[in-house]
Amino acid sequence: QVHLVESGGGFVQAGGSLTLSCVASESIFNVGIMGWYRQAPGKRRELVAAISEYGVTNYGDSVRGRFTISRDNAKRAVYLQMNSLKPEDTAVYTCAADSGHGNTYSGDPDYWGQGTQVTVSS
Repeated sequence: QVHLVESGGGFVQAGGSLTLSCVASESIFNVGIMGWYRQAPGKRRELVAAISEYGVTNYGDSVRGRFTISRDNAKRAVYLQMNSLKPEDTAVYTCAADSGHGNTYSGDPDYWGQGTQVTVSS
């Protein structure tokens, strides 16, 4: 079954902005931590950003200061506002959720979305 539904991927020029959205199905009873990972061909998957149910955020070093993560608990949604995009941000971005009640992922997230392509041109 589908647990996470993503939208917002696409093409953007360097320096531009893009917003990703992810909505969690009610099949996920406890939506503790929500966030985004990304992976480009030939590279390891890396954490982009995450936000806990308490509003505590974590960002990967490569995106800190440029990306902003937020969530809307009423909509069971998480958003990633990406600004000042660079070509190296090009990757498949995947929404991830975990039922844990901490402020960070302690391991692999419990749920994954299908992934959405983000392409940043020079």
